[in-house]
Amino acid sequence: MSQKTLTRMDLSEAVFREVGLSRNESSQLVERVLDEMSDALVKGEQVKISSFGTFSVRDKAARVGRNPKTGQEVPISPRRVLTFRASHLMKDRVAAGNKG
Repeated sequence: MSQKTLTRMDLSEAVFREVGLSRNESSQLVERVLDEMSDALVKGEQVKISSFGTFSVRDKAARVGRNPKTGQEVPISPRRVLTFRASHLMKDRVAAGNKG
């Protein structure tokens, strides 16, 4: 499996090629979409993209963890974590890509 990373620039370039906006407009469009998604998540809203998946923020309670090297117990403070749940269509598409 390759280690290529899809970047904002790659997304902007794809919008430029597929939609026909200028490179600058394509870049602004990608930035605006990502900003909208980020703002919604910060507010605690879910971001659901049909046939792709759902991003959401989950509150994790405080708990006691353990340092794996020393075995010493350490407190882990409560925090918010970002989660992603892929849609069934995305899971199927990724699984199909693993064949062959």
